[in-house]
Amino acid sequence: MIKGLACFLLCVGGLLSSARAGDAPETWGLWTQWGDQGDGTYRNPVLPSDYSDIDCIRVGSDYYAISSTFQYSPGMVILHSKDLVNWTILSHVISDVTQMGPAFNWDRMDRYGRGVWAGAIRYHDHRFWVYFGTPDEGYFMSTAAHPAGPWTPLHQTLAAVGWDDCCPFWDDDGQGYLAGTCFKEGYKTYLFKLTPDGRDIIPDSGIIINQGMRREASKLYKINGLYYHFFSEYDSKKGRYCMMQRSSNIAGPYTEVKQLSHAQKAFREPNQGGIVQTEQGDWYFFTHHGSGSWEGRCNSLLPVTWQEGWPILGQVGEDGMGTMVWSGRKPVPDAPRAIPQTSDDFSCDALPPQWEWNHQPRADKWSLTERRGWLRLYAFKPLELDDPLKAGNTLTQRCFRSSANEVIVKLDLSAMADGQKAGLCHYAKTHAALGVAQQGVTRTLEYRLDGRVTAGPRLTANTLWIRSTWGLDGKSQFAYSLEGRVYTDLGGPYALSWGHYRGDRLGLYSYNNQAEAGFLDVDYFSYTVR
Repeated sequence: MIKGLACFLLCVGGLLSSARAGDAPETWGLWTQWGDQGDGTYRNPVLPSDYSDIDCIRVGSDYYAISSTFQYSPGMVILHSKDLVNWTILSHVISDVTQMGPAFNWDRMDRYGRGVWAGAIRYHDHRFWVYFGTPDEGYFMSTAAHPAGPWTPLHQTLAAVGWDDCCPFWDDDGQGYLAGTCFKEGYKTYLFKLTPDGRDIIPDSGIIINQGMRREASKLYKINGLYYHFFSEYDSKKGRYCMMQRSSNIAGPYTEVKQLSHAQKAFREPNQGGIVQTEQGDWYFFTHHGSGSWEGRCNSLLPVTWQEGWPILGQVGEDGMGTMVWSGRKPVPDAPRAIPQTSDDFSCDALPPQWEWNHQPRADKWSLTERRGWLRLYAFKPLELDDPLKAGNTLTQRCFRSSANEVIVKLDLSAMADGQKAGLCHYAKTHAALGVAQQGVTRTLEYRLDGRVTAGPRLTANTLWIRSTWGLDGKSQFAYSLEGRVYTDLGGPYALSWGHYRGDRLGLYSYNNQAEAGFLDVDYFSYTVR
């Protein structure tokens, strides 16, 4: 690994032809081609990674999307694209997730599966606005002149339990509104007026505009003089599907209702997303697949066909409803190919945006400057003995579901202390790790699968390389090397998992079961996606 390598990789898929629905993989997830195909076409998913609860807008020739981040910090990730197919990570809205409450901190770590849920991004009055909900704390908002930030500190728009999936809207007269669903009250969707500064809802302004079992994913649009309320609906037998209601008045009544797409369990229910128009006038739906697998809730791009004033999502059937489309022409043919950033040589003064900590980190226990070009992770006691999910300052990023993935980290173990454990892990519902355990002055490799430990050889050298490889089947194999060339497997294949509404996460960890002692230095994190 050479210092100064770029912090992200460009990934090239194979070649496919024009749009059709019948070219789906026989089994979900076994796509050998995805994203930009290099010939002016794309294959779904365009982003086979865990970018859940997506929303999308266009400003000029640029597309911006946000995705929920739950307990991770920084929170609410922002993506950027020039063509709706190729996406990179731009920034995050929330620099410190404890702005939402103390349960997000390293000394509590009590927001698995909760925290930052779905939200919406909008552009109004020359500024970007993001609103989102947490199921325990309520609604929050932030605003910025540029989506890269800086974003204003979070402001709590509604302090209440049991709300989710909100969306702001500003009418032509400048009046702002916020639609949000109270799942605690049987999934009633309210429309509130916003104060002129957009920070708060106006008390007693709420009216119910929708209600139904497990309705969520609210988005508000005004198109050709009509107000459209997009939402998803759930049927216990069929699954989740997209709906829309419209009115000539923002407050309703919304008497016209249309189902936009079928429930598609085989394709993991595309449903939450943003409907967006290109500069050329075409319409698309950028959506997540709402039933998670080990890759998380990945993203696809569906064409939108307007019929009788309704935006039908995907291939339009004889019944007037849409189904999944697996390939199509790129909305902008000459946009460059890219994927979200992965690799890092830690040569910058700040972590690049692919990294998110598991809960808010302890600020004094990590550094990029104490040893230039290295990440230093100090060890301290986990909240529960030897539990990686209760160990603070685990640095994480998403994984991809593609044909071949390889992650290699180079570690300096020379400052490890008695009781310390450090290495590379995967986790979601379950977890596995290959790392080093130190007892006294003795260091031993260990493979951990949940609570079970397979001991490896003792280590006398201070430098160690750890590798994880996996493919479309989601079976990871850990291996180690003492010189960075020849690798030896340790532990059996590990099935990557889905849990807490999240797909698999890669993590760099360092904790000490006995005391605040020792640290791990990481030279680089190399992630190759094919």
